[in-house]
Amino acid sequence: MCADTLQDSRIGRLIEQALLEDVGFGDITSESLIPEEQLGRAVLQANENGIVSGMELVGIVFQYADAQTTAQPKIADGAMVAPGQIIGEVDGPVRGILLGERVALNFLQRMSGVATLTHKYVHAVAGTSAKITDTRKTVPGFRMLDKKAVRDGGGVNHRFGLDQMVLIKENHIAAARGITNAVNACRRYLRERDLTIAIEVETTSIQQVEEAIRCEGLTRIMLDNFTVDDMAAAVRIIDHAVEVEASGGVTLQTVRAIADTGVDFISVGALTHSPKALDISLEIVS
Repeated sequence: MCADTLQDSRIGRLIEQALLEDVGFGDITSESLIPEEQLGRAVLQANENGIVSGMELVGIVFQYADAQTTAQPKIADGAMVAPGQIIGEVDGPVRGILLGERVALNFLQRMSGVATLTHKYVHAVAGTSAKITDTRKTVPGFRMLDKKAVRDGGGVNHRFGLDQMVLIKENHIAAARGITNAVNACRRYLRERDLTIAIEVETTSIQQVEEAIRCEGLTRIMLDNFTVDDMAAAVRIIDHAVEVEASGGVTLQTVRAIADTGVDFISVGALTHSPKALDISLEIVS
């Protein structure tokens, strides 16, 4: 994921779809009450502590809703906010502001919720070498935004999709009849196509870790649903030969103990599959 995320054509299509879903054939209430020429200003306000993500996207949403509206962020993505803090302003036709309000807030509140939850995990492992990373457990169509929000919260991104790295999981291992067979088959496939792509393998036991570490060409070993004691033992066995990722059932209550085992990455599905939206509101002020 790069700095051009918000210029990606997929984001425009997502906004268009969201507005079509919300607006349908028009905002009947606003059209009934508000003259077309009436101009106004609205403020975006944070109503709880958190990390904001999606401020630039808000401006794009309002441009799609009504090209005469302009949104001005007062803070940058990744900034901490407090209750009552004004984080942005929107100017233009009042009808246009209200047309884009719900869609803009839906994006902003979700992304800020992801960023805030990520920040909590990052804070919990501060002082260790572990990095908090996401998974592919994202809302369909929202992956670019979910992963940007993780970065804004201080986390790092795992692979975006299936084409970005080899991740040999439990079902792959079963189909290939063993970790060694699976790794060798993937290495052969990549070599034949002259592809330089990282290879990670998921393990569920110390015995599998011992087999995996004997395989050539691995970049990372995932420890899936290990106990903390077994995780520490696995880290000692791997001994920095490859990167180590912990995964499975990670919570804010357990993440510090996991980080203290010496793993390099901790993947947390909850960052994107069950974040709490950050409370942000939009109010017309003139």
